Amino acid sequence: MFQEPDYRENLSLMLSEVLHDIGVNERIVMRRRRGVMLRETMSNIRCRLTDQNGTNFYLGSQSEGTTTIGLHSDIDILAFIRDYNIIQDWSEWEHGKLNYLMIQDENTTPGYCFLQLLRDDAPLSATVFPDEHHITDRRGRILYKNTVKNEFLEGADQQHGPSIVEQGKSGLCDRDKVIAYPCKSWPQSASGWLDRQGIGRWPTQEMRRYGASTGCFVVPTGSKVSIYPELEWRISTSFTERFLMLNLNIPQIRCYVLLKMILKSFLNPHEINISSFMCKTVLLQCIENTESGIWKDNNLFTCLTYCLLELHSSVQNECCSHFIIPENNVMAGQFTAETKHDLSKSICKLIQNDRQQLLSIDIDHLGHRLQVKLNRIPHGVYYLVPSSLEIYENVLMSGNINIANGISAQHEYVINHLHNKNIRTMKQYVGKLMTFSDNGNRLEHAAFMFLGPLLFTTYGSILASSSIAENNQVSPQALVWLSAGLNSDISSSRLKLASVFYSTGDMEKAELILRHTEQQYYSYPVLPFCSCHNQPPGAVTSEFKRVCNEQSEDYIKHITAFCVRFIQGEINCVPHELQYEMFRSTQHDMIHRHEYKDFWMNWAVVDSLPFLYFLQYKIYRHLERHQNKQLALCKLFRTIATDKNLRHRETAFNILGQCMEQENRPQQAFKCYMLSLQQRARNNAANFHICKLFSGFMITGEANKNDQKKV
Repeated sequence: MFQEPDYRENLSLMLSEVLHDIGVNERIVMRRRRGVMLRETMSNIRCRLTDQNGTNFYLGSQSEGTTTIGLHSDIDILAFIRDYNIIQDWSEWEHGKLNYLMIQDENTTPGYCFLQLLRDDAPLSATVFPDEHHITDRRGRILYKNTVKNEFLEGADQQHGPSIVEQGKSGLCDRDKVIAYPCKSWPQSASGWLDRQGIGRWPTQEMRRYGASTGCFVVPTGSKVSIYPELEWRISTSFTERFLMLNLNIPQIRCYVLLKMILKSFLNPHEINISSFMCKTVLLQCIENTESGIWKDNNLFTCLTYCLLELHSSVQNECCSHFIIPENNVMAGQFTAETKHDLSKSICKLIQNDRQQLLSIDIDHLGHRLQVKLNRIPHGVYYLVPSSLEIYENVLMSGNINIANGISAQHEYVINHLHNKNIRTMKQYVGKLMTFSDNGNRLEHAAFMFLGPLLFTTYGSILASSSIAENNQVSPQALVWLSAGLNSDISSSRLKLASVFYSTGDMEKAELILRHTEQQYYSYPVLPFCSCHNQPPGAVTSEFKRVCNEQSEDYIKHITAFCVRFIQGEINCVPHELQYEMFRSTQHDMIHRHEYKDFWMNWAVVDSLPFLYFLQYKIYRHLERHQNKQLALCKLFRTIATDKNLRHRETAFNILGQCMEQENRPQQAFKCYMLSLQQRARNNAANFHICKLFSGFMITGEANKNDQKKV
């Protein structure tokens, strides 16, 4: 452990270089943070547009940028329920809200509290027992049980402690969602932290004051050592913790990443005993209690050793004090005496053989890379691991895919919330959205630039559908909004505009838009996106990765193709062949639909490229440009057969089948519908198309019989 200074300094520098190469550097950390914060902002804009009572905050390693590809960190989402008002003082009571008084007494575990229900019409204790989630204690107080969290599990994939784990859409990372209730004031049990000053004079007084201004919240989970586990709520200061992590320097972040790699590689190989939160707590304590000058790249090895010593001391004492609420022992009840002995022994071994242990870390090939730096293995075998360029491209590609998926998902949620509401409601949504462009902060403005065009296009299409129903024309107002949304991505909004012109019979304008869209589509390394399915990402080209590395996230609009969504309020802008998709489900099919995930089945949804070629086929058929028509039909067929990125392949087969019918090729049409059913057996319009096709055969057969009788 205590090697000569030059040795520790050289090893520290090499270790820093390795971490830089795997993406723990300022550029990648900042891009990770920016991407997650954009997604958080888009999610909250959606909540505000639709007047939802919640607000989502993205916490943890992803938002801090303190992760790597090999650590496989999930997304920690804190879902605030704003109807609730958790108070610590009667002066904080608010009329009309669900007010609860935070109680900490001899029966609560440090860092936890009970919640006493108060009246909503006066700052008094409630006397009416509302539901099964409340219980009266010996003092006559009505307390809120943390079992209420089970109500939020509907639609979730699984539960992990107080959180709801949702499997990642489209191959993205899983989301760990925690329900929380806000408290505007700083927790009384953390008041001492505001004046505490360590050797390193970190956090600064400014950081502490800002942290206190964020208040706290309570999470529905009790302590493992509580005598009232169903009544306790954990007091959380995650906002402040995130703020502190965002103010770490790169060597401190690298030290934390190394701690997590060691944790995953050596301490928790089979069961979770020490959490990454404990490692974070140890790191923050070490930073507070050391001179700030030691946290440098050339001292990384020593800093890591110091953190491991502090972790060992915590395990030995079975006490790891929460950084902000010291009374809260985050290790309380976490492991048995036998586990404590094993952990202590493992950490001692790590400290005594620290260099050798680092060389054996497989995560992100860290050990291999370090051996190359130390000349333990020839540089010629370095090709066995991804280069730093490949890593940066993969990290930034993943970040852009997450942002694009977030854009698609938030648009999907907004129009689902619209459902069958009228044009006035959509107008209100758009009006609210404009305030984020005019009055929002930089993140809100950036989120508006992503979300705005998709919603403008939907609004314009709804207006166009209404005017087409009245006089078969597109109103000037509809065209203004449709034009404002053209740059949502490379294709979807342009295809909607082309569909609007097609629906009014303006084939020349529609054809011009389609031709331009096709040219643009093949001018960039475009990747299709759809948030309707839990499917892994399709094939990603090296060119797409290169662009993600070289361009900022603003460039996403040039390299994404969202699926084209038509809600029922847009039906007059939808070709009749696609309208069947809005009515895909029989009464029996509805049983096989997921209540929270399959709402898009009430719409007509199609991938951009098949829809482009379908519209071209229809337009060229109308214009009697037969060669162009056949070329469009061939492109549609080839796209369905070869494009692995299609998310609505069954719909593509359905529109191809109808093209075959119009070409008087019923056998090929039937084959298309059967292939569609192979993709999705239920909730598929192909069932209607097959019935319609057979009905046509029967009518034709009867007509032929009648003709023969006449002869």
